Amino acid sequence: MTDTAEMLYTRGCKCQREEGGETTCKQVESCQKLATFDWLKGLHNSALPSNIVEVRFKNTRKGYYLNATGVPLEKGDVVAVEVSPGHDIGIVSLTGDLVYFQMLRNSVRPEGYEYKKVYRKAKASDIDKWSEAIAQENSLMVRSRKIVASLGLSMKIGDVEMHGDKTKAIFYYIADERVDFRELIKVMADEFKIRIEMRQIGARQEAGCIGGIASCGRELCCSQWLCHFASVPTNAARDQDIAINQQKLAGQCGKLKCCLNYELSVYLDAQKDFPKNNATLETIDGTAYHHKTDIFKRLMWYNFDKFSIENLVALPVDRVIEILEQNKQGVKVDALLSEKYTPKGSSAREPEFKSAVGEDSITRFDRGHGDNRHYKNKHRGHQRSVDKRNNGKQRSSNTPKA
Repeated sequence: MTDTAEMLYTRGCKCQREEGGETTCKQVESCQKLATFDWLKGLHNSALPSNIVEVRFKNTRKGYYLNATGVPLEKGDVVAVEVSPGHDIGIVSLTGDLVYFQMLRNSVRPEGYEYKKVYRKAKASDIDKWSEAIAQENSLMVRSRKIVASLGLSMKIGDVEMHGDKTKAIFYYIADERVDFRELIKVMADEFKIRIEMRQIGARQEAGCIGGIASCGRELCCSQWLCHFASVPTNAARDQDIAINQQKLAGQCGKLKCCLNYELSVYLDAQKDFPKNNATLETIDGTAYHHKTDIFKRLMWYNFDKFSIENLVALPVDRVIEILEQNKQGVKVDALLSEKYTPKGSSAREPEFKSAVGEDSITRFDRGHGDNRHYKNKHRGHQRSVDKRNNGKQRSSNTPKA
């Protein structure tokens, strides 16, 4: 905040309002999660439409608009766009040929899509009204939650988004079952004097709106950069050999963590030729049962006790496949391991730990005390006692034996 200008941060843009009333906005990089890297910037295919832009709003809401007037638009421009009725204020998030491919990626047919128009670049009056609308969102959310509680509805208002012209608000709500909110809309419309739109969101979207810190210590992916939510099945944890613990696998939203999908394809590709975990190995000594697997070391641990993890033997995957093939032919192998197969990293070998205790002298902190006589005398007394003890040992070792 300065004496000559007022700084406003609006939907990831830094808006500066001068004393004369002129307001300019500039997008702040990496401060919002709806940014898209334009890898086709500077390239144009004449067969693709060039007058379509992608405009982002609050949370994960985006839209595709037609630049009918031909106003030159760049990424980060604040624009007034058409809504029915009125107008809304958004930020251009993408221009050029990549908009066409983004529409295809989001299952939108560019040929049959009904485009709304970009009216103009936002003027100072538009941005001022937009800022006032955003400032009202929190109070609207608090009041709407009280109205929901008074009506006894089993739903929760998670977030509110006001349109730039202050004539309409979108209320994002969460509910486990179908809710009849016709009375709620009537009450809120009478009290707020605006048009009301209700949109249901899931628990993942709610976590993205609220934000928080995940168990990994970082900001939630859904609030930082993740926009598209994919279903996370329980098999995603099983395929990565992760213990099924609901408390540890669930995120802030109560659902399975989205990060379980990040490395899933790598794990699935690494264990394409792995035998099933419930496969048993028949040997002369008895039946061997599987207990655990190291996917990337390609090791599978077996022993002869189904309910114990003692005396595990690490077998390479190729050796397990070989034994299974012999078992199919009715042959029982002599031993689990053979000379041909030497497991990488023996199962019987425990991890080696090295203690660092005693590596440094206990008087190493006494060096930096300078003229402190207490520490100097203490160190000298300790050294004299050590020398005396060592000299006594040396004399006793030099004494001739009788």
